[in-house]
Amino acid sequence: MTIDHVFVAGAGLMGHGIAQVHAAAGKRVTLYEPELARAGAGKARILGNLDRAVAKGRITDAERVATAARVYATDDLAAAAGADLVVEAVYEDEAVKTALWAELDAIAPAGALFASNTSSISINRLAAATSAPRRPQFLGMHFFSPVPVMPLVELIRGEATSDATEAAIRGLAGELGKQVIVSADRPGFIVNRMLMPLLAEAMRTYEEGTGTAEDIDTGAKGGLNHPMGPLELADFIGLDVCLGILRVLREGLGDPQFEPPRVLVELVEAGHLGQKTGRGFFAYPR
Repeated sequence: MTIDHVFVAGAGLMGHGIAQVHAAAGKRVTLYEPELARAGAGKARILGNLDRAVAKGRITDAERVATAARVYATDDLAAAAGADLVVEAVYEDEAVKTALWAELDAIAPAGALFASNTSSISINRLAAATSAPRRPQFLGMHFFSPVPVMPLVELIRGEATSDATEAAIRGLAGELGKQVIVSADRPGFIVNRMLMPLLAEAMRTYEEGTGTAEDIDTGAKGGLNHPMGPLELADFIGLDVCLGILRVLREGLGDPQFEPPRVLVELVEAGHLGQKTGRGFFAYPR
């Protein structure tokens, strides 16, 4: 299947990056938010990223202009009617995602592929919001932030996902210059199943007073050779996102190691979500 037009639903941290890498690979991209100002803000972030890439010599000015020209911001969901691929990158909430997928299923062409950027929610449950003929064309396509930089894409097959759909998205990922891993539809998939217990244990170490946030992160960087400490990484991901993933893992797997630490719950309840709000385990800018 040829994928020329990509409809990206969600222009936030992940969505604008997903739109950017597809546009850089030569795809026409429609970047959707229900409010045009938010869609425009997503495109503005892409333009800023491209400007910085030119300044650092990573792309030419001609490549910047061509990539930017392929991205169209819209608040009209009906624009999905011309898509070959629909990628959903909205807030990590099952009710929000399933409501959107039901709408998109009624709009997108019958042959369009559907891919969710969910980091933890069951692909089977998301696909169930669409019609039965669509479900073989539905899978997870989990990117990592920042999308233009991180080399990995995690594909998640649902029970109905066809081999042809996986093959098409594998081919697309190759065009994007991404490495592919494939996960079964299990809570947290592969990467977050490994990552979240580490972040949660670092948080518990902090809340028990074993070390300061700085010392915990320095220990991971200097002692484990991690490029970023676990508490700073949690702040970067978003503490609300981490909390949501841990709750999915705790519910789905029943293991107490996935119980959200008290300090994480308290920070989220206070509105301290990490870098995006200026405060989490650390204050930003640092």
